Amino acid sequence: MRQSQLFGHTIKEVPKDEASINAQLLLRGGFVDKSMAGVYTYLPLGLRVLNKIENIIREEINAIGGQEILMPALQNKKDWEITGRWDIDVMMKVKTFFDKEYGLGWTHEEVVTPLAKKYIKSYKDFPFFVYQIQTKFRSEKRAKSGILRGREFSMKDLYSFHTSEEDLNKFYDVVKNAYFKIFERVGIKNKTYLTYASGGDFSKYSHEFQTLSSAGEDTIYICEKCGIAINKEIVENNQPECPQCKNKNLKEEKAIETGNIFKLKTKFTEAFNFKFLDETGKESLVLMGCYGLGLTRLMGTIVEIFNDQNGIIWPESIAPYKVHLVHLGNKETVIKEAEKIYNALQKEKIEVLYDDRDESAGVKFKDSDLIGIPLRIVVSEKTLAENSVEIKRRNRRGFEIIEIKKLVASIKQ
Repeated sequence: MRQSQLFGHTIKEVPKDEASINAQLLLRGGFVDKSMAGVYTYLPLGLRVLNKIENIIREEINAIGGQEILMPALQNKKDWEITGRWDIDVMMKVKTFFDKEYGLGWTHEEVVTPLAKKYIKSYKDFPFFVYQIQTKFRSEKRAKSGILRGREFSMKDLYSFHTSEEDLNKFYDVVKNAYFKIFERVGIKNKTYLTYASGGDFSKYSHEFQTLSSAGEDTIYICEKCGIAINKEIVENNQPECPQCKNKNLKEEKAIETGNIFKLKTKFTEAFNFKFLDETGKESLVLMGCYGLGLTRLMGTIVEIFNDQNGIIWPESIAPYKVHLVHLGNKETVIKEAEKIYNALQKEKIEVLYDDRDESAGVKFKDSDLIGIPLRIVVSEKTLAENSVEIKRRNRRGFEIIEIKKLVASIKQ
């Protein structure tokens, strides 16, 4: 992609109404554009990042047997009345000219449960797992923290259906492992803790995945013996204790909730009378689990963690491009060589953003640091005098000089 043709561009000033690091850097870097409080347009750079996160999640959920579907965002009022959740305060509602009301989905239990009931009847059809990656809507009273807390956001929600609690528990652990594989691939596993949280109406505990960050709205207590944490919200009498080893010497940290999982059990299947026939012909209620992971929130979390005073430092797995190619000056020989390198990288299927703009070296380097692509290649008169280019890795200081003939091979290693 030629940067001169890229839709969206960097901006110099920090937006005055954005206090969070993720919002400031994503807006300044030309990744997103703010439409209104809690609502953002994802520009080409931002959408490339979001798509890479989406593909990682899709690969890991497919690997554990998830089948992808796409459910409607516009939801039936009567289904929410069946579960008694129509008047919940986070629900966004719309009304037609004919005075018919609909809900805008912030979760999909009220859709997926009657959907599954239509198609699944026998014990032989269980277990099964369906998921979607879809836009959600939430009536946030205080939409803040950039894309960490929005009124419109992208989410992966997975739903599992089982004939026994034993089977539900087994798959629940499978999802835990899949989530940590996702976090490892996007670069935040070493900062993310499985966190005990309130189970609400469903069970004693649910689990969150909390990623350490000073931008986090949650307080967690970490047990360094077990490697797990507990959310402050479930702590009784201000005395946190590890639910696994009873350790009371816990470390307090701020964190961002990047995922959550619940054992719903029969909460929704009972409401919709969703039953199955076992081997003997006896009817029993189906058990359910649900597993959420916010894509846009994950993207914002990564920016909060991987940045410096100059801009974003994207992990390579989700960076918008692998290489940022920059030419300095307007000498014909420099531009010609940069074009050759650009074409060679594209031929080898190496993702490259080529800064072909007529700008000073200072502007180009500043924008490159702000955008945060992992590898910067600089073509200049000075480097060409040695038949070489300068390579700078965004997450390291200093640079190295490499011969042009060895460039593609070194990048592909």
